[in-house]
Amino acid sequence: MAKNTLSDLNNHLFAQLERLGDEDLTQEDLQKEIERAKAINGVAKNIIDNAKTALEGAQFTYEKLPGNKSMPDQFRIKESN
Repeated sequence: MAKNTLSDLNNHLFAQLERLGDEDLTQEDLQKEIERAKAINGVAKNIIDNAKTALEGAQFTYEKLPGNKSMPDQFRIKESN
């Protein structure tokens, strides 16, 4: 079972955006953050594409195949305690 969720990805993306917006960064540190952001963006795109494919498969299964109405774990809403 994956330890990270799509919500975690969203948090990572916003954290990276905040780091890029840090006005106290030196030019060198900003360049490092830009390179890190490019890497994060590439991985995030793959994760999002994978999730989209899984969701499309679940949607097809739900709409077109009889009897199988389960939702993949990654799309289930977890109740907070």
